[in-house]
Amino acid sequence: MIQKMDDIFVLLKHWLVGFAPVPYQPLVSAIISVAAIIIVFATLFAITTILERKGLGRIQNRYGPNRVGPFGLLQPAADGLKSLTKEDIVPRTADKTIHFLAPLVLVGPVFMALAVLPVGRGMSAVDMDAGLLFFFAVGAATELSVFMAGWSSRNKYSLLGAMRLIAQMISYEVPLILSTVTVIMAAGTLSTVQIVEAQAGYWGWIPNWYVLTPWGLAGFILFLIAAAAESNRSPFDLPEGESELIAGYFTEYSGFKFALFFLGEYIGMFAVSGLGITLFLGGWQAPLPFLELIPSYVWFFTKLLGLICLSIWVRGTVPRLRMDQLMNFAWKFMLPMALVNIVSAGVWRMMPGGLARWLVCAAIVVLPYMALGWGLFQHRQVGPRKYRYAE
Repeated sequence: MIQKMDDIFVLLKHWLVGFAPVPYQPLVSAIISVAAIIIVFATLFAITTILERKGLGRIQNRYGPNRVGPFGLLQPAADGLKSLTKEDIVPRTADKTIHFLAPLVLVGPVFMALAVLPVGRGMSAVDMDAGLLFFFAVGAATELSVFMAGWSSRNKYSLLGAMRLIAQMISYEVPLILSTVTVIMAAGTLSTVQIVEAQAGYWGWIPNWYVLTPWGLAGFILFLIAAAAESNRSPFDLPEGESELIAGYFTEYSGFKFALFFLGEYIGMFAVSGLGITLFLGGWQAPLPFLELIPSYVWFFTKLLGLICLSIWVRGTVPRLRMDQLMNFAWKFMLPMALVNIVSAGVWRMMPGGLARWLVCAAIVVLPYMALGWGLFQHRQVGPRKYRYAE
């Protein structure tokens, strides 16, 4: 019974594919997988928008959406209808073709990246040997779409926002990829499915997840920070800083095109969060042996929801960085720590198991962390903030 609950969606797909003629079954299977990804993550996008607005309202001591539907739960539907019915305004001097294609180029690759994430046992749309490489390859297309949007708008704020985001994404993509190298070293594969399988099993009651190692914990933290910057999430949302750039690279977008940018940003956040779960948190594996009774896909989306709530919490509490702080943090702290963490993972793999391995690998990570922190902040006078209010 438990196995059937875990495989219910896989069996349902095979049942539907069985109705198609044999020559067309691979095509029908691909269409069903694509439709499932779009429906599930588009629904998650709607849920996340209401959670974020409610959560930020709670953090900021105000009401969130509470008018449309019971407790404001139909607010995402109202927002979607509004986006569909609003006028599509294109600047007279804009390059209309590129202006139209930019949001499509953004949304397409992020949905493609979701195809290699195993969301449950046997529930990966595409199982390829180089799945991790494919994820980063298609994700790089978002930089092109951002530049297309900023340049085609013929607006200085849009162009400045696009340049900011491209510099930010290139800078943080380096530590993001380097933080995954440790997992590749430990698992010995680029396949996301095999990486999850490598984290199966338990040490007594402790799951065999990479995040529960010194290099895995450091890599996971580095990955989360770099992923927030790649997803343009606070406190790294400089490219659309409302107080400086109006709305950044999509200032000149309205209606459904604006909604597509909004959708692409959130789907990108889901994709990198899902990759973090796959690499460091055991993917769809249960945290305790007796919890394996619960279907595997429930665990994946529970972990994903936890990372989404963490992102909302950070957005509501951490102030936006300055551009110089953002770039210094990437190149002077994140990059060196990612390289040091690779050394720690190599030492972990070569040393025999035991307490000595834990202590040595932890020291390799902690000592450079302290040295870099001291070196970067020794000349900075950081004191308590003073808030002054107009009288």
